[in-house]
Amino acid sequence: MGLVVQIDPSYDPVFGACFLLVTEMKSFGVMGYVTVPGKDDKGGDAYYRVAFEHIVYIGAAEWARKSDE
Repeated sequence: MGLVVQIDPSYDPVFGACFLLVTEMKSFGVMGYVTVPGKDDKGGDAYYRVAFEHIVYIGAAEWARKSDE
């Protein structure tokens, strides 16, 4: 989808303040992923779902990887 939201830091101590790239809208909120940087397969995508009341809309992503990468 390319939408970027930010997770409320008071809601989740681990993913709070992270930017989430939305892959799917749901009736309760959104599903998407946070990219975790790393080398040699130590990074990757952390998939996450969160309710609307725990996120704020940031904007549109300029770039996003294709789902098969």
